[in-house]
Amino acid sequence: MTVPRPPGCGSMDADYYLLCDTEKAWGIVLESLAAAGILITIFLICSLFFLICKVQDNSKRHMISVYFFFLLGTLGVFGLTFAFIIKLNDRTRPTRFFLFGVIFALCFSCLLTHACNLSKLVRGRKPFSWRVLLLFIVSFALVQVVISIEYLVTMLVNQRNEFLGMSRENTNKDFVMLLIYVLFLMALTFLISMFTFCGSYKSWKRHGAHIFVTVLFSIAIWVVWITMLIKGNTVLEKEIWDDPVVAIALVSNGWIFLIMYIVPEICFLTAPLKLEDYPPENDFCQPKFLKQTTGLDNRAYTQDEIVQDKREMRDLNYSPYASNFQMKAIEPQNDFSIPRPKARTSPYHDYTGGKSPM
Repeated sequence: MTVPRPPGCGSMDADYYLLCDTEKAWGIVLESLAAAGILITIFLICSLFFLICKVQDNSKRHMISVYFFFLLGTLGVFGLTFAFIIKLNDRTRPTRFFLFGVIFALCFSCLLTHACNLSKLVRGRKPFSWRVLLLFIVSFALVQVVISIEYLVTMLVNQRNEFLGMSRENTNKDFVMLLIYVLFLMALTFLISMFTFCGSYKSWKRHGAHIFVTVLFSIAIWVVWITMLIKGNTVLEKEIWDDPVVAIALVSNGWIFLIMYIVPEICFLTAPLKLEDYPPENDFCQPKFLKQTTGLDNRAYTQDEIVQDKREMRDLNYSPYASNFQMKAIEPQNDFSIPRPKARTSPYHDYTGGKSPM
């Protein structure tokens, strides 16, 4: 059965009618928002490369690679919106099943990696290096890549006809089941982001708040679109809402990523280095009190006293202007002073009445 050509589409194929249908305006509105998101994301990627040389804080400089991969994932979220505006066919079905989970796994892997790094910074610990951060991102996202590839290879090789002609209910169920690992990443990121609020270095808590709010809004969006896709549209007898619901979720989540997370992070990227954001350089080398130990002599020592005793002994025993022989202070035990002579008594003392003779 031929579909009547909607106004504004011209000679376009029927699968792309929603991109140009002026009567069903949701397709045009969503593709406009997605296109604007793509342009802003590309601008932010270019700005990120421009700001690299202006970052003063090494911990923030190491996060540039995380921001870059997150922006790539956000770019994919906006681009994938067109796969749900275009009608479901043999080409868009594998694209939806593979890219949806992989792209969101990349985004939430970046958020999870950043949250793990902040949980150390907020407690005054040494942050991860940029190599470790990249390893975390690749490791977290690679799991979803393997899951999606295994599913598509299994379905396209062994059950190709069943997969391409799958009913609406089975398509939606398989689509959601394929995203279980992404839901796990989302929940784990939300949990780790709450730990970033526990620490003595409050400046890093602001970055943790960006992650917390972003994941919170993402969870709300995912709960709504999954509920509508699995049950809500069926109850309302609006099966044609399946693609619009997912497309709206993609555009909304993409803008949440931009507004709630990446734009504030880039704004604080070039902030001047503050010494109060980090512990002192010799914090890990500072002498600490040792626990009191009981022994034969029942004595307790502290590391401060030991260091002070060693320093005093070194100052006492060695001097740059003396020999290396040990010097000891001589205690005055005997009186070596010369006694003063006493005047003799005159033999005429008794005859002169105590007066000396002239």
